[in-house]
Amino acid sequence: MSPFSSRQEQKEQMAREQSLDEAASLSPHMIYEVIRREGEEELRRTKRSLFWSGAAAGILISLSVLGEATFRAYLPDTPARFLLENLGYSLGFLAVIMGRMQLFTENTITTVLPLMRKRTLWALGSMLRLWVIVLGANVLGAFAAAALFVYTPAVAPDTFAAIISLSEHATGMPAGEGFWRAIPAGVIVALIVWMLPQASEAAFFLILTFTWMIAAGDFTHIVAGSVEMAVLVLDGSLSGYDAVFRFFLPVLAGNIIGGTVIFTLVAWGQVRDEVKTE
Repeated sequence: MSPFSSRQEQKEQMAREQSLDEAASLSPHMIYEVIRREGEEELRRTKRSLFWSGAAAGILISLSVLGEATFRAYLPDTPARFLLENLGYSLGFLAVIMGRMQLFTENTITTVLPLMRKRTLWALGSMLRLWVIVLGANVLGAFAAAALFVYTPAVAPDTFAAIISLSEHATGMPAGEGFWRAIPAGVIVALIVWMLPQASEAAFFLILTFTWMIAAGDFTHIVAGSVEMAVLVLDGSLSGYDAVFRFFLPVLAGNIIGGTVIFTLVAWGQVRDEVKTE
């Protein structure tokens, strides 16, 4: 065997071992570390950058409502339409998550994991500060997008009629039902965040599939739902009281419980023995 062939085989062996090491490195502890460090970076961002990133996310999440409405308006009215139109719901999440914008429900896991490690009042205050800024910016962005739908001819009449229909369904359920339907949505978004570090090139299909499940399962999401809520408020079809107390607060509570109390604590339980708390 020539020295060249021997060196080539050694390089190939090293490449295989490196690939195996990289695959093996994505243990629950390593995934936790990736998300924790990302969360700490987010907590260090300025209020201004958090606000504008959150506002952009609130505007672009409206693509979920617009996409789903467009499918509903132009697909034939068949039993299969429901499953197909919900693919449109994924558009906003793809834009926001892959565009690295601030979405409140992502932060129910990303910024909570650093708190699990550093259990201090400062860490808790930093997390709550980020939550308030991002959620407020998300809602303002949602109202800005809704204003475009309601007050301008930017959206075709058939599509706007479908937006109204979707919005009435999303905000029309009783508060208790909206709360319980928000819990699975919170879990699903947190699961997406947990899987993204090892998704690599499959990230697009990961987000597409699991956000489609939110819509197909008729679960409720506070930010995408805020666009639908805002449309009806600006259109005069939904009172401020019903918007806040029948829809917004119950869905917000459900998303937080699903993303933080359920998924994040379960994820933390996998790694707590390997992580040094402070």
